[in-house]
Amino acid sequence: MRGRLSLTVAIACVTILQTLYITASAQEAVNPKTSADTIEAHARDLLTSPDSVDTTLNNPVTSPDSADADAEKPTHSLYAGSGYGSNMVYLGTTLSEDQGFGYMSLSYGLMDKLYLSATGYTVIGFSPVLAYYSIGLSFNHTFNSWFDISTGISRYNVAESLKDTLFNSFTYADATLGVDWRILYSKISLGGLWYGESQFYLQTRHSRYFETPSFANDKAFLSFDPYVNILLGNLISIETAEGTTTTVSPGYRPWRNNGTGSSSTYTETFGLMEIDFGLPIAFSYDFFTLEIEPGYILPFYSESEATGMKGFLFMASAFFRIF
Repeated sequence: MRGRLSLTVAIACVTILQTLYITASAQEAVNPKTSADTIEAHARDLLTSPDSVDTTLNNPVTSPDSADADAEKPTHSLYAGSGYGSNMVYLGTTLSEDQGFGYMSLSYGLMDKLYLSATGYTVIGFSPVLAYYSIGLSFNHTFNSWFDISTGISRYNVAESLKDTLFNSFTYADATLGVDWRILYSKISLGGLWYGESQFYLQTRHSRYFETPSFANDKAFLSFDPYVNILLGNLISIETAEGTTTTVSPGYRPWRNNGTGSSSTYTETFGLMEIDFGLPIAFSYDFFTLEIEPGYILPFYSESEATGMKGFLFMASAFFRIF
């Protein structure tokens, strides 16, 4: 555990120092070509990592590495989205029990800053059809082409009959700092989760957005947004009577449910949970965007008795601008 903690501290320190340096010395970045009246500018930042579906659906806005700060923003906007994923892994925990899931969402935006969203999820092989849903409110502000902030709160409610199988209903809130430093766009998010108890998380995400030249009368293009996401949170060490120690991710099914026998000792620490890799690829045309995202999760906790997973994920989504 001492080595794992040292690695965690090192990563956190490097990230914080990097951000302070960037903030102090960053220059205005050259923005890729975008169009303010097309959904691709909003959908590009959706589904940015396998464990942040709710955050991006609640905040379908441009990231500062490609935003046109001078473009005219609509007062009101409405977006709809639908998609399928091989497994919904969120903050180190699978919300779909390693099963495929589908979702439908609706998001209303005010002045391209305040967004209210609702999303319903179905899990393959589980009943009822609406296994759980989320409602979220988020606010974002871009100061210039290299610096932005955002904050949001989401509530996840699961069907009563599935609480013992999937997870307990919970609330999650976070605050995010974004810095565009030409080569990469970096985000640092500090979040808290409440479900009777509280847990806190630190995420750092680093990505680089690319666009192809437009075609089809300048209405269509392809975009790529490869990223690396580092997740830190609460980890539980379980020492058994046999002297073995297992580190697990508590997730949304409290770790005390894994066993509370007198022969076991539980120790909670804050450390590196997982690193996620992904490559969202999107086709945008006028008012809609089609996106696929292959990804890979590398956990830093024991797979035994954990609610997370290791390996490849896949998502496919469609987003539409209604107005």
